[in-house]
Amino acid sequence: MKILIAADMEGITGVVHWDQVNPNHAEYSRFRKLMTEDVNAAIRGAFAGGASSVAVTDGHNNGRNILIEELDSRATLNSGSPSPLSMVHGVDEDVDGVMFVGYHGRMGAVNAILDHTWSDERVSGLWINDRAFGEAGLNGAVCGHFNVPIIMASGDQTLCAEVQDFFGNKIEVAQVKKAVSRMSAECLPPAATASLIEEVAKRAVLNLKTKKAPKPFKVTKPIKMTLEFIQSDMADRAALMPHAKRTTDRRVDYVADDMVTIYLAFRTMLALAR
Repeated sequence: MKILIAADMEGITGVVHWDQVNPNHAEYSRFRKLMTEDVNAAIRGAFAGGASSVAVTDGHNNGRNILIEELDSRATLNSGSPSPLSMVHGVDEDVDGVMFVGYHGRMGAVNAILDHTWSDERVSGLWINDRAFGEAGLNGAVCGHFNVPIIMASGDQTLCAEVQDFFGNKIEVAQVKKAVSRMSAECLPPAATASLIEEVAKRAVLNLKTKKAPKPFKVTKPIKMTLEFIQSDMADRAALMPHAKRTTDRRVDYVADDMVTIYLAFRTMLALAR
């Protein structure tokens, strides 16, 4: 049984501010260590639950955050950027279940630490088939394209509620902090979150083995993506992509028959908008 751990940073133990997840800030070195520790807890839990192999994908910023010298030696690490499937790279390689570690709420969510959807400097909102999506839903839909379920997630209470809304109540969640605003939260210390994440990850794999895990998240086809940008000139540039259509205000639409094409279109339009 192969498990993929897709790791982000804003939902990691103790993170409440952009300085803590920015490689150019002195705080970052502390929190990349905490990110590695959260991931290690999930790895321990996955193996305790019966996983035969675990791969980790570093999905924050440039994909070079997790300290490989401190990573559990039983796991492999997908590192660096860009990679074909970005935050869930490797999900197409015979994976049985995916864990989201350190994830965060979608852009605009109430009481969500560092809420954003991919880029808080470019993305004002994302809708797929007219439903508001964040990174959890977007990446979960890509996993669903490959028939792989999301079995566990860690982050604040808003992220936990978001993944339950998308993937159902059977998903296991580890709430490592309680957000009270975008940059303030009641945080559990690392010793507490390590045991919590490990136990939840173990339970998630056991659920997968006994067919009690969530089903893969599927998006109805054809798939319409609506991407709203912060500035109108960003929408101007994104609309240069073939088959993209500028609609109202700062919104650009794109329609495709599969989630991987939508995912690549999303990333390409963001690159054009930069």
